[in-house]
Amino acid sequence: MTGWFLAFGLAAIAFLALLLIGRIPRSTREISAAALLLGLAGYAWQGNPGLAGAPRLAKDAAGEKFDENLAERRRGLAERFGPAAQWMMLSDGLARQGKTKEAANVLLSGLRAAPDDANLWLGLGNALIAHADGVVSPGADFAYRRALALDPEGPAPRYFYGLALVRNGQLQAARDLWKPLADSAPAGSQVKAELDASIARIDAMLAAGAPPSQ
Repeated sequence: MTGWFLAFGLAAIAFLALLLIGRIPRSTREISAAALLLGLAGYAWQGNPGLAGAPRLAKDAAGEKFDENLAERRRGLAERFGPAAQWMMLSDGLARQGKTKEAANVLLSGLRAAPDDANLWLGLGNALIAHADGVVSPGADFAYRRALALDPEGPAPRYFYGLALVRNGQLQAARDLWKPLADSAPAGSQVKAELDASIARIDAMLAAGAPPSQ
């Protein structure tokens, strides 16, 4: 019953505010009251006024699913100035708001206009990973493989596909992608140092008996 009391109380307060603060003319008071009653009727029809409350913690999807550091790294490796940049910027903006499905759909729109753009396929793979909470779905796997096929020598597809594979326990597959990339990276570069360290950790895990793939 608490829901009903709150609903009627709010309706009464709203009507009094219209009378005392809004100073609505007498001719419109009946219409205003009818509108409030219509709102109460809608609440009774669509709502659940007798349902007990169940407070929940809001989930900050944007904060959990969008990684600014990874996005910056991707821009450094791939599409910062390329034709895919506008689509990627729009997709990133949606992902920051936690709208991961919409972020992926934007990239699909870009791919309809440029189906052979490796950066868009790479971005789609990353977006689908974010939408699936880190899981390499069949769609994400296809997107990464398409990016690799279109840009086999590019660092970005191999780096991010390998990263997704590592996070899903597919260590050997990730190593196979990263080792040639590390060997070809400029000596002393941050990317080479990071890849060498990651490969060393993978080798240690494989030597300790970790499964090569899942």
